[in-house]
Amino acid sequence: MDWTHYRFRSRWVLPAPPATVYEVLERAEEYPRWWPQVREVTRLDDTTGVIRIRSVLPYDLQFTARETCRDPGVGVLEIAMSGDIEGWARWTITAGGAGALARFEQAVDVHKPLLRRFAVPGRPVFRANHRLMMRAGQRGLVAYLEAV
Repeated sequence: MDWTHYRFRSRWVLPAPPATVYEVLERAEEYPRWWPQVREVTRLDDTTGVIRIRSVLPYDLQFTARETCRDPGVGVLEIAMSGDIEGWARWTITAGGAGALARFEQAVDVHKPLLRRFAVPGRPVFRANHRLMMRAGQRGLVAYLEAV
């Protein structure tokens, strides 16, 4: 088993139509407005940016995100990542109940030396840190959607 490889999945139930959720999620440079752990997004061009995140644990992760799929017809947004983490992440937005369901999937390899050094003993803590980040992101997006 590669202890520096992670695969994450989250499901967010959101109180807005899928098209509205898609429009918010495709504007990554605005994530810091509603997602506290997304500290900074610097757009480099129309399809690439540098993202800095930090959850509960005292370390930042920085990576370059390059858009690989943007398809509003099927509700998919996907990026390739390189830097402290390397891999991909995908949002799939569909109708769900009275609003939308946003599915997040991510597969990454960790390159940040500190996280590699503590890969085995830290793995449960790193996974919990990610869950906390995703939970805060969902709460932030719900509040943002309700305010708009």
